[in-house]
Amino acid sequence: MRLLLSTRGLKSGLCGLACWAWLGLSGCALLNNKNGDAPVAAPALPPPIDLQVEAPRELKALLDEHLDLARLRRVAPTEEVSEVELRRLEAAAPTQVRALLETEGYFEPHVTMTREPGTPPVVRIVVEAGPRTRVASLDLKWQGAVTQSSELRAAVEDAWPLLPGAAFRNPLWSAGKTAALARTRAGGYAAAGLASSSALIDAEARSAKLALTVDSGPLFKVGRLDVLGLDRQPQETVRNLADFSAGAPATETLLLDFQERLQRTGLYEQASVTLDTDPTHANAATVTVQLREMALQQATLGAGISANTGARVSVEHLHRLPFGWRATWRNKLELGQKRQALEGELASQALPGLYRNLAGYGYERIESEVDTVSSARLRIGRSQDRTRTERLGFAQLETASVRTATSSERAQALSLNLHGIWRDVDNIVLPTDGRSFALQTALGYAHSSGTPDGPFGRLYGRAYWWKPFGRDWYAQARIEAGQVFTRSGVRVPDTQLFRAGGDDSVRGYGFRTLGPEVNGEAISGKVLLTASAEVARPVSERYASLWWAAFVDAGNAAERWSDYKPALGVGVGLRWRSPVGPLRLDLAYGEQVEKFRLHLSVGIAF
Repeated sequence: MRLLLSTRGLKSGLCGLACWAWLGLSGCALLNNKNGDAPVAAPALPPPIDLQVEAPRELKALLDEHLDLARLRRVAPTEEVSEVELRRLEAAAPTQVRALLETEGYFEPHVTMTREPGTPPVVRIVVEAGPRTRVASLDLKWQGAVTQSSELRAAVEDAWPLLPGAAFRNPLWSAGKTAALARTRAGGYAAAGLASSSALIDAEARSAKLALTVDSGPLFKVGRLDVLGLDRQPQETVRNLADFSAGAPATETLLLDFQERLQRTGLYEQASVTLDTDPTHANAATVTVQLREMALQQATLGAGISANTGARVSVEHLHRLPFGWRATWRNKLELGQKRQALEGELASQALPGLYRNLAGYGYERIESEVDTVSSARLRIGRSQDRTRTERLGFAQLETASVRTATSSERAQALSLNLHGIWRDVDNIVLPTDGRSFALQTALGYAHSSGTPDGPFGRLYGRAYWWKPFGRDWYAQARIEAGQVFTRSGVRVPDTQLFRAGGDDSVRGYGFRTLGPEVNGEAISGKVLLTASAEVARPVSERYASLWWAAFVDAGNAAERWSDYKPALGVGVGLRWRSPVGPLRLDLAYGEQVEKFRLHLSVGIAF
């Protein structure tokens, strides 16, 4: 027996989406006959009977779903049903009703059925459920190595759905046993099974006595790591990405996290992690990694548009083994109406501890309604990427210039920076439940002509919160704050300062148009605080990926907290939750400028 955990790569996913799109567009053509005429589907026949079920609401839904009489026309919409067959189904219906109600804990129902003439004839089933059986006792026992793990046993017992006093339901009984086994196996006991299980029903006492014995078998521990399918990429990277050593408990989380790290590297088109679940090898179970490599080089063209920076095109090149080094080299050029950028990074593949060394460069030119900011940077540092956390530390040399209609400024800085991200979300691309937090810190020394040189510090944080509520309603909130600390007169590069306004800030205002003003023009400030709250839900069940949203944003940047005055923006929007991320269209009203502004964010890579 082998336990297989498999995830396909991004390329396979995109191919699948393309196939679905092609089938959706060409499905009619595929169904055409050889003469080019579309076949005519046989029309559904009218129902042979009018079935009317009178029962408590939750039981009526159960009977409407599973009774043979109710399913008849759904299963055979174009088939004639003889009177003999109808009579047979009617005769069997009361027994079926009782069997279905027993699964919900009703063992003494009263069922009556009548047939009334008509076209079609009316078959009426009246159900009086009677008293419901409840759980009288639960005897959950353990055997095997799991008896040494009180934490896992407690987790299984806490999640058990049928506690004494609860109404007995057979689906919950089955689901509880399945979940107990699944959680035990996920905890490292891959050969776990049920030694025994019983549900003793006393119909007269209306009670159920439940007994369950879980045999965990041995605790599986990691042994040899076999890596298959590599041609060009080194095995050392895979072993570093494992981030566990021989003897570690082979839990589901351990293996899934390993598999996810393999996928996130962008080095492999497909990765699967297999654990040998033979109990005789439990103390040193072989973990097999089957890989299929991506191409050594990849070029990506992109196009997009946003209210912040206008239309844009981009080209990106990625080399997954430059000069034969165990590294990746990425370079990207973006040309847009209001933003032009060139950036690149040379980063080592995974090192022990999931660290990577990196060196990068960047140039950016951004035009806004009030100024043009040009900046360049060089950095060298080290990062660490884990499932829930990311850390990046680097030294950076940067220069930035700001040109307005009336002035021009330039500043340089050398700084040490530490960035961190922590996340706990249900989906990293399209989250609906969870939270994330990002923190950035910097210490450096700034220089500019005409102003004093001096040290500076920078602190910035950004938090997100997502939560579903009600029926198909979703809430989202964001808050960000930052401050730059300097002596009076010291000018730091504009890239270290703050502004607000735009798609991902305070909607209803132009990109980077909120900040302290000099001669009527907004400039960057040393303090920032913005917040946003949004509720959304699907437009309809048919279009589940298309959402409407209502939101309120507030915030601003300022030179000091005593000058801070938040600007307010409110609006409504549409969201398309595409496989590559949410695409947004928002109409927002900026209270401070008393104008509406359309915000659009969409991008396509091909």
